Amino acid sequence: MSRSRRKTPIFGHTTAGSEADDKRLWHKRWRASERDQLATVGSDTDHVTVHRNAVSSTWDMAKDGKAWFDPSRQREISERIAARRTRLLPERKSLQARLLAKWRAK
Repeated sequence: MSRSRRKTPIFGHTTAGSEADDKRLWHKRWRASERDQLATVGSDTDHVTVHRNAVSSTWDMAKDGKAWFDPSRQREISERIAARRTRLLPERKSLQARLLAKWRAK
């Protein structure tokens, strides 16, 4: 989808590429707590599943939040970055357009 656009400019606070390791660790802890609970529960009682927040929090993971990146602020920042990198007007406009396209893409 080369022409898909982001409908709402919300971005994550992260430098991590993926949450795969965090999710793997979370599932490992959750399965261990489930095994422990199943071992302690007798056969005559019902099993109650461990709640996911009892094991871990999404705020502890690498991608831990999101923020609104206002389109007017995007333009200001792209102008500032382009002005810092080059003095030529056509090159500056081209760089600004590339930055805006990158931020608006999915």
